[in-house]
Amino acid sequence: MRLDKFLVATGKCTRSVAKRQVRAGAVTVNGLAVRSADINIDEYADTVTYCGEKILYRKYTYVMLNKPEGVVSATEDGRDKTVLDLLPDGVRTRGMFPCGRLDKNTLGLVLLTDDGELAHRLLAPKSHVKKIYRFRSRFPISEEDARRFENGLVLEDGYETKPAEIRLDEGKDGGIITLVEGKYHQIKRMLEALDNKITYLERLEFGPLTLDATLARGEWRYLTDEEIAALETHASRA
Repeated sequence: MRLDKFLVATGKCTRSVAKRQVRAGAVTVNGLAVRSADINIDEYADTVTYCGEKILYRKYTYVMLNKPEGVVSATEDGRDKTVLDLLPDGVRTRGMFPCGRLDKNTLGLVLLTDDGELAHRLLAPKSHVKKIYRFRSRFPISEEDARRFENGLVLEDGYETKPAEIRLDEGKDGGIITLVEGKYHQIKRMLEALDNKITYLERLEFGPLTLDATLARGEWRYLTDEEIAALETHASRA
């Protein structure tokens, strides 16, 4: 792998910054400063440091994105901007895809990765990965409807949802919803089954991941080693 691609893939910098840092002598390979970012390295065997920090290479990439409104959870779309369009070229070209989907107007946490096996395990129906959302509804939700929601609802197509959790705020027209499944437009359809309507929806958690409060809408970051390990542990239980 080329050195500049390695630095981009490991999340240290963009390709243009990599070239500048290499020219400045801030990058070493096996203890020796290099002056060209175009050299090829063995990403598994060579020891690379960036500004004094040893860089470890991972086979797969894991990204947390704070999805804004109006962006679709897809790899490509003929009309709308996708979650991949919010990533820089050096990351977007690595075969990234969203692990699960959020509706176009739903905000919040999206996991993007090129690790197909892990994504498959996390999204498998038997895995029961917990997903937590903040919501607002058009009308207040009664205690009776909240109990119906928690016991599982029959949707318009006859599908019976699994038990879910709903914690209402003081005004009863919003709060926190926790699901262990992810059917198409599920929360929207569950509120419609209660003759209500979702007016705001934001995903706060996906499995062991919690949306980074420092990420503005449309911003992203690589997962930490601890977050990746937590995902792998979660997936191994599926």
